[in-house]
Amino acid sequence: MTAPLLEVRDVARSYVTGPLFSRHRVRAVDGISFTMPSEPAGILAVIGESGSGKTTLARMILNMLLPTTGSIRFRGTDLSGIRSGRERLEFMRGVQPVFQNPFEAFNPLKRIDRYLFMTARRVAGLEAIEEAEHRVAEVLHQVGLSLSEVRGRFPHELSGGQLQRIAIARALIPSPALLVADEPVSMIDASLRLSIVNLLRKLRDESGVSIVYITHDLATAYSISDRILIMREGRVVESGDARAVLDNPQHPYSIQLKSAVLSPDARA
Repeated sequence: MTAPLLEVRDVARSYVTGPLFSRHRVRAVDGISFTMPSEPAGILAVIGESGSGKTTLARMILNMLLPTTGSIRFRGTDLSGIRSGRERLEFMRGVQPVFQNPFEAFNPLKRIDRYLFMTARRVAGLEAIEEAEHRVAEVLHQVGLSLSEVRGRFPHELSGGQLQRIAIARALIPSPALLVADEPVSMIDASLRLSIVNLLRKLRDESGVSIVYITHDLATAYSISDRILIMREGRVVESGDARAVLDNPQHPYSIQLKSAVLSPDARA
């Protein structure tokens, strides 16, 4: 039997805050469980306001943080057991991040193509120049760009939308099975957000890439997600099929979010 792509089981993450003699423990994530199957590819939206714990959850899925309790498995492998450089590299080939701010994802003093070729060599293992160039050109084409547009250019020479597409292309170089996209459209002009959302949908449908889509935006979640988790104060308050939950939310917080954010235009 094939293991699920991603299994999150009763995961919690606690922090100790406050002055030395009055410290208290805060649970940023508190007892979250869900599963993403290996097939078919899907988009799971994790929705919540700032401070809901959704970014902490994303960082644990990316193995940037370990859970305080509970477990996260990718293709059956417990992330807490990944220790060697080889194991980390293998994990990185399967799971890639797309972060919120494309302007912070790239050093302004380095050319964009350098990042792409470095990822091709170090993560995808494409040592031959011809192989690396072919793969970089291939993923740029997937996101609607070309190598000639990108080669030799610095980040400031490109728009936010172009940079986010390049960040997605970079994540695609090792052919991951899962992208963890943390607020990928929140720092982009409103006019460009739909193009990035449509690109994520296309990657699911045409390339078979599953996506954990972290967002506070119910409209885009409604547009592209198969399933959703709605988080508040570290806990999941409602989850299920995206359309069913957002068409008819049951939890008071979900109802409040929908009435405040989700416009009728999002359902078109």
